[in-house]
Amino acid sequence: MPEKITMGPTGALTVPDEPIIPFIEGDGTGVDIWPAAQKVLDAAAAKHGKRIAWKEVLAGEKAFNETGDWLPEDTVTTFREYLIGIKGPLTTPVGGGIRSLNVALRQILDLYVCLRPVRWFTGVPSPVKHPEKVDMVIFRENTEDIYAGLEVEEGTPEAKKLIELLRDAFKWEIRPDSGVGIKPISETGSKRLVRAAVKYAVDKDRKSVTLVHKGNIQKFTEGAFRNWGYDVVRDEFADVAVGWDDCGGKPGSKVLVKDAIADITLQQVLTRPDEFDVIATTNLNGDYLSDALAAQVGGIGIAPGGNINYVSGHGIFEATHGTAPKYAGQDKVNPGSVLLSGVMMFEHLGWDGAAADIVRALEATIADKVVTYDFARLMEGATEVKCSEFASAIVDRL
Repeated sequence: MPEKITMGPTGALTVPDEPIIPFIEGDGTGVDIWPAAQKVLDAAAAKHGKRIAWKEVLAGEKAFNETGDWLPEDTVTTFREYLIGIKGPLTTPVGGGIRSLNVALRQILDLYVCLRPVRWFTGVPSPVKHPEKVDMVIFRENTEDIYAGLEVEEGTPEAKKLIELLRDAFKWEIRPDSGVGIKPISETGSKRLVRAAVKYAVDKDRKSVTLVHKGNIQKFTEGAFRNWGYDVVRDEFADVAVGWDDCGGKPGSKVLVKDAIADITLQQVLTRPDEFDVIATTNLNGDYLSDALAAQVGGIGIAPGGNINYVSGHGIFEATHGTAPKYAGQDKVNPGSVLLSGVMMFEHLGWDGAAADIVRALEATIADKVVTYDFARLMEGATEVKCSEFASAIVDRL
């Protein structure tokens, strides 16, 4: 019988054998990739005696066309009530119109961790020589930084007022034809993000956590993020983790916590990827890093993601790529991103066996060179299949 996932008294999720899980199909290619991913997720769950009672909720173009609202309140209420959900890609206009629906969901539900594991799956075409060296987990702060959306448009009365205020109060000279944005980085937001990253590293037996920041220039925002991160390690994890400065880079059996400037990190994850393990970083840095890393292991088309609040128990797992509307309805694109986000969701629910089976079957399918067009064009002797056929091939190998 379908039941809700609940938060237990110890702060752990209580997951029934047939949980009710809300989903958003997604805009654009969501009509293709969601049914494909759902087919695999259902088959893997059934193999382990589980079943998912899917509950569709609306957001994006489908919601707007049916309700006149891009993000109906009922959708937010449902995610809040049922704790765990999954979604396809949603439209975000550039330069005007609605703000990002993805960001809105993260902020409304306070999903403060954007979790992005990045690893190579055997056989996936890659532009680098040693993609197998990439095995990182990014903890990206999800609610602050410039994504807070605190900005005013150039030429408006609001921009003029803010520029004058900053000039009068702080003697900051800003060109009058500027748009201006505010970048909040809080101690609360920084510490809970780093706390989650260090706990993950300890629980998963990872070797290190790297705090990535631009604190050499932005000393009181990103520099503060770095300092607060080290404070968390000293104050809360001294028995299992240690900062670089406190151990000279020799952590013994503890998790090593170190830091790196964002720009050099973007170089080093390419040239020395095996030196990075878990990464904890601010919102914009995490956006850049996760996409750059995805390119090294086959592209954002198979990059999974999850947005999580470890305190409240809420989590929404999502395809990390865009909607690609020109391919919508063609049954063509790779469903890997939303499927692997489903794998992350299964792991979060404690369904590790089903998650591992999907990864194994996915790798076996790619090893047999049965792939969608994005991989087929990069592989010799590949059999190009449709999105739905790729899903069926994975199910056949479960």
